Amino acid sequence: MITIADEGARMTQAARSTGQGTYHDSFRLSITKALGDQLAEALDCLAPAPLTEAALDELDERPGVYQLYRESDVDGDEDTGFVYVGKAEKSLPDRILKHLRKVGGRQGMTPDEMSFTCLYVDEDFSALAPEKLLIKHYKQKKQIPWNNNGFGNNDPGKRRDDTVVSRKHFDAKFPIDLDRVITGLKPGPMPLGRLLARVSKDAPYTFRYQKKETGNAYKVDVEIPLADMTVAQLFSVTATALPENWQIAVLPGRAIMYPDGRRDYPSVWRYYRGAQVIDVQPEIDENGAIPEEDNEDGDD
Repeated sequence: MITIADEGARMTQAARSTGQGTYHDSFRLSITKALGDQLAEALDCLAPAPLTEAALDELDERPGVYQLYRESDVDGDEDTGFVYVGKAEKSLPDRILKHLRKVGGRQGMTPDEMSFTCLYVDEDFSALAPEKLLIKHYKQKKQIPWNNNGFGNNDPGKRRDDTVVSRKHFDAKFPIDLDRVITGLKPGPMPLGRLLARVSKDAPYTFRYQKKETGNAYKVDVEIPLADMTVAQLFSVTATALPENWQIAVLPGRAIMYPDGRRDYPSVWRYYRGAQVIDVQPEIDENGAIPEEDNEDGDD
């Protein structure tokens, strides 16, 4: 039978062995937690501004951290409220402008739904990864759904063109919009190589295509019928001028063009093959993991 005296003696012995309840103990000062809390508090004091070029033009070309917010009229939309936190190692306006361009080229959302706040951060503070402090702070509150869902990624490269996209991935939720218009084209014949460069530069998402060992494929002229054309229309014009083994494949987050023998990719939802435009059902991984973001918190 264990008595109260026995239990007290056991607890006293345990306290001595761990330092608890005696004349010595351990103390850990969590500087990083304090910094994260203070950063979050400073950002919470700011009023979000519309995510527009005019608002970004008011910012200084300085490093810092920023937060993105989204409003949606769709009932039950989980991608709303405070959705993303990141940092710019060189220029806040340049980094946030890339996000403005990205959301402007997606189905199911517009830049009008977006707003942002930001803080300038001294360069010597960047070594402490302030955005990671904020991410840790807010994830404990189950906020920032776009952190680690692929939103902050750049083009992952050819190695992931065969990846089956997760249902929870930003690209699966908001695929690229091929109805975005490329303006200011000059109607008439245009070298295919110049057209490809123009679409790659002006489309609000990645259009990656083979630039080496193309022979004479890009030297042909294509006919541009209008000054303003959608990306979809320009892809059709381009595909008809390509050799037989080439195609344009539209993935959820980007479009690619290669002499790949017109192979199939698992997550493609449209192919441009010669004069044919072929819509297909993409493969979506219902429970798949999302690859770790390769550039969620820095400049390109």
